[in-house]
This record gives sequence, C-alpha cells and structure tokens, in this order.
Amino acid sequence: MADSVFHKDFKSMPWWWEWWHPTNELSQDPPLKVDVLVVGAGYGGLSTGLELARSGVDVAVLERGDFGVGASTRNGGGVSGGTTMGKGFSGKGVGGDPEAWKKVMARMLSDAADSLTQVETVIQREGIECHWRLNGRFSGAYTPRHYKEQEAKVGTYNEKALGTYMIPRERQREEIASDYYYGGMVVERTGQLHPALYYGGLLKAAHRAGAKLCANCDAEKIERKSPGSGGGFRVLTSKGPIEAREVVIATNGYTTELTPTLKRKLVPVASHIIATEELPEDLVQSLIPKNRVVSDTKRVLCYYRQSPDSKRVIFGGRARFTQVTPEVSAPVLHGYMLERWPQLKGVKITHAWTGNVAFAFDFLPHMGMEQGMHYLMACNGSGVAMMSYLGYQTARKIAGGSNAAINAFDGQPFPTVPFYNGNPEWVLPLVGAWYRTRDWWDRATA
Repeated sequence: MADSVFHKDFKSMPWWWEWWHPTNELSQDPPLKVDVLVVGAGYGGLSTGLELARSGVDVAVLERGDFGVGASTRNGGGVSGGTTMGKGFSGKGVGGDPEAWKKVMARMLSDAADSLTQVETVIQREGIECHWRLNGRFSGAYTPRHYKEQEAKVGTYNEKALGTYMIPRERQREEIASDYYYGGMVVERTGQLHPALYYGGLLKAAHRAGAKLCANCDAEKIERKSPGSGGGFRVLTSKGPIEAREVVIATNGYTTELTPTLKRKLVPVASHIIATEELPEDLVQSLIPKNRVVSDTKRVLCYYRQSPDSKRVIFGGRARFTQVTPEVSAPVLHGYMLERWPQLKGVKITHAWTGNVAFAFDFLPHMGMEQGMHYLMACNGSGVAMMSYLGYQTARKIAGGSNAAINAFDGQPFPTVPFYNGNPEWVLPLVGAWYRTRDWWDRATA
C-alpha cells in the first residue's frame, strides 16, 4: 500500500523546519511612511531590504504570513551558478536576431555565475551558519541524446569558469551509486546549503542592518499617488496604509492579484520534496560519494542530495505540477527515488512538503520596472542564488538612483501569452501528463 512508505513519526512539513522554523519574532509594526516598501520577504525581498538598509535607505519589508513560511525554506538547498537556465538558450528574443541573443545570453551566464558569488559573500560577511558547501552538481543524462546535448554546452559554461566536464556512463558510479543515467555533466562551481538556516540568517542580517520587518502584514492594494501630491505610492495593508517613495514586488511563486500584470507573466509550479528516515552514514555517503547535488535532464525532473548532517536523503521533483497532499506526492517521489537507488527499498519517509517555484514563459529570470514599481521574480527553479542576487541588484539600482539596467536580467522583455490570466491550475496537469509521456518515449527509444 502507498501509505507503507510513511514513517510512524511522519510530519507534513519541511525537514528544514526541524532546524529553523517560520517565526514572527523579529516583526515590527509597519511604518506609516518609508522610502522603499518591499512586498514579499523571501530571499529576494530580504536581500533587497538588507542591501538597502546597509546603504542607509529607509526600507520596510512585508510578509503576509510568518517569516519563512514560503518557498525560501521549502526548496532543496541547491545553489546554481547559472547552468539551470537551459531553456533560455533557445535562440529567440532580441528581435529574433540569433547573434544578438547569443551576446545577451553570454552576459546572462556571466551574471548568473556572479549570483553564486553573491550568496557566498553574504554568508561570509553576515556570519550565516547554514552548512554552505561548494561541492558541485552532477546532472544525470536521461538519454544518450541528452548526454550529447550536455556535452555541447561544456565549452560555453567553462568560458565562465564553472569547472564543467562530462562523466561517461562507465564512470558514473564515481558520482552516484546508480546505473539509472547515461552518464552526465559535472559543474564544480555550484553549491548547497541549508535553506531555512540561510533564510534565518538573512532575516537577522536585515534586522541588524536596520530594515523594518513586518510579518503577518498583507499588502491588499497599491495606489499610485499623483505628482501633485508628491508622487510615490500608498499601499493599503491588513495593518493600515503605508506611504512609500518606491515599491518593490518580490513575491515570485506567490504573486497575486495585487499585481495582476505581473501575475500574468508567471507560471507558479509546485515542487515536492521528501526526507527519508535516518540511515547509516556510510550508506548515505555511498549514494553520492562526492556529496554533490544531483539533478537530471528529464522534463519531469528530479533533484536530490545528502542532508547537511549526512544522515538521510533529501529527494525532490515534480511529483505533480500542482499543489497536492503528501499522501499523493510522497509515494510518487519515493518511487522515483527507488528507480535511481533500488538499494533504498524499505526506507521510510519522515517528512514531505511542497512549495511554489515561478517560471517565466521565456524560462529566464527577470527584474525591472512595471507601472512605476520595481520587480524581481521568475527564478525558474534556481531561486536560492537568483532571487538573492536580483534582490541585491535591485537594491543597488534604487540606492544609486539609476534607471539604467545594471545587469543582463534587468529590463529584458517579460512575456506572457494570450488569454493567460495567471492561474495555470487547469492546464498544468495536462502539461505534466504530456511531459511524462515525452519522457517515457525518449527513454523507450534511447
């Protein structure tokens, strides 16, 4: 029976919360007036608030629930250096000029590599204890064709000093105790951390720097003030109105009708994760001998790693594309895990959880201006580094008083599609079924 995968002490919550739990401990009453108001207190919002406060800017950050209740403490803790922007390398964009687009993408890869450096800089500068490791990533090729496609990218990635190389199938067990893949790509310049401890460290750092942090304060309406009344914005919240010179939207996978034009540009997709019961340490270490983050090239992808204490496996993926209960998602992920590691048969699940990632229709991260407001969003599954980086960059832009783009993601066209209203619930199950069928066919014909 499906419920046999659950441990007797199973909890429907992130395992990360056993170490750091969402809180409103540092919450303050919202100000009546502030220079910059940030909506959303995930990695992006806190990074914006932290850097603005360090620059002497009066800033407040709103969170509609407790701090840390969203995706920033629900992810797998892998920190990419830009290699997960895959589908953005489509040759489309910039007026349809492939050569111009190649130049843009080269700049994006360089800036994405910088995002990993930015995370490391903040962790060291703020003394955040979050099990930060620069151990690299192994991306398993689901088919021989996928292996060749990976191989074609090695040179491009190494132009950005990412330390990328291929592992053929006959050497695969150097990276993972499994024959599931057809070899794969190693990217040494990628990292991993404990996402909740990293979040808690950012929260404390922003508080120390002087940012006003306001939990359980839902932004309900944003009104733009006329130039005659001084300009800026009036934001109506569940705890009263706030006047702000600038507004930053950092809501990502939880973007609502508060900003309907931005909502139409994002596709929120649920990502599900399980944690196994504690296992013998030598078994855990044998599964991923070099303690890398592992991902794969499937359309219905999986990503997994050792826990920071090397006592269990953290295994995530698209068990479903929408929010479902652990009773649905956990057995699916457990099955995916056994496909890769049959030796884990009989291992139980102690925790299962889900969180929203946000995809853009061009599969690229975005920051810029919309209706006079700043925004940063569309991490496309790489939010730990990218949302932290875009928050830092947005703060730099505001503090410097510049309207000029300051990185390759700033001000790029942010597309939507006709008739899309920002609610993909009806179509995502169809997309998931189609992707699973395509994956099956790719494997069957490999």
